[in-house]
Amino acid sequence: MPTALTDAAVTLFADRLDLAVRYAELLVTDGVVRGLIGPREAPRIWDRHLLNCAVVAERIPVDSTVVDVGSGAGLPGLVLAIARPDLAVTLVEPLARRTAFLDEAVTRLGLDRQVRVLRGRAEEVTAGGEDAAPAGDVVTARAVAPLDRLARWCLPLARPGGRLMAMKGSSAAEEIAEHATVVARLGGGEPELHRCGVGLIDQPTTVVEIVRERVVAPPGKRARSSRRGGRNRSR
Repeated sequence: MPTALTDAAVTLFADRLDLAVRYAELLVTDGVVRGLIGPREAPRIWDRHLLNCAVVAERIPVDSTVVDVGSGAGLPGLVLAIARPDLAVTLVEPLARRTAFLDEAVTRLGLDRQVRVLRGRAEEVTAGGEDAAPAGDVVTARAVAPLDRLARWCLPLARPGGRLMAMKGSSAAEEIAEHATVVARLGGGEPELHRCGVGLIDQPTTVVEIVRERVVAPPGKRARSSRRGGRNRSR
């Protein structure tokens, strides 16, 4: 870890800093070998990835259930689990090689009781059953898709009143303006832009938050329901 980042890392990870260090070592070794982290990212693993994700914890209430969509190598979900032992975290990832890495990382870090790994797409794990994700107080996503698609995939994973927290780049405000209407149609409230880690890291993390204000049935279900209703009336 670069010396200049030590104070921020201690603040964010506290007595679990050793776990964060072990996870960083996994990312720059196995993560690079397996193609989950680019070789050029290894020297920047702390400032660009771990600290950048950990600061999002300041927006998450105590004892929350967190569902991380498109978790990849565990960013931000596994980082949040390390920084916040009070969180119950589910990592959702469709690719087998990534879920294999996540399963191994969770076991090697001793986080089996706190973190669950689910292989599947967001829309697949919203259905009931043994492999369904829990209703999240918070649903996180990092660099997964534009805001309209994120809302479509992630809002159904949040409990009513829960929220989507999407980590975004410099175009976050433009995405909000472009997709706010679609978000509302999907049951989301007005997107809010927040910057996490101000005064702690050099480049604060931009997060777009959307509350799930109401439950909206998937378009296919509404269409089928409408067709059935039409047949019944015709009889």
